[in-house]
Amino acid sequence: MPGCHATGFVLMLYPLVAEGIVAPDYPVTCHTVAGYSGGGKAMIADYENKNAPDYIKNPRPYSLALNHKHIPEMTKIVGLARPPVFAPTVVNVYAGEIISIPLVPDYLKKKLSAADIREALAEYYAGEKFVKVMPYPADAYLKNGFLTFTDCNGTNNLEIFVFGGKDRVLLSARLDNLGKGASGAAVQCMNIVLGVDEGRGLE
Repeated sequence: MPGCHATGFVLMLYPLVAEGIVAPDYPVTCHTVAGYSGGGKAMIADYENKNAPDYIKNPRPYSLALNHKHIPEMTKIVGLARPPVFAPTVVNVYAGEIISIPLVPDYLKKKLSAADIREALAEYYAGEKFVKVMPYPADAYLKNGFLTFTDCNGTNNLEIFVFGGKDRVLLSARLDNLGKGASGAAVQCMNIVLGVDEGRGLE
């Protein structure tokens, strides 16, 4: 079962590499913003300590040696020729996550616009219970122009957004780092192994 960061990364990028849209040697970068619960008991205790220093309330980029533990699985599962530049940030919110990957169409194997890439992803995930590719443009799903952080919390759902146009594209995935990014995915995988409906206990 992949980690929470890898879940969104793989679900967005794997189909594009598999379908020959993004080359395996494309210089992939990825930024994530995640709730502090993903750091486990020690980090939760740090954030919920009433005497925590003020700086802990700020967004905090980490793994700045660029060697995050999820990079090997992200690279292998997607089929990349080189590891992505992966930059995670933890924020002072208990749960939730947004994972983003920018793409430059001029350097893709197939020069597709954001709308085209959205259609490719929607076709790939057609019929999936827990992965939803959101409409393009996604204005109706933004709140005052913002992609909000916690809308998938408490679910096993992952929503993929494709922003941009012909020259610049941004893929973004939204999920509950404790749901689809952890316990929800574990239950879903168990259901598949047991041969029962993958949504059992999750809908």
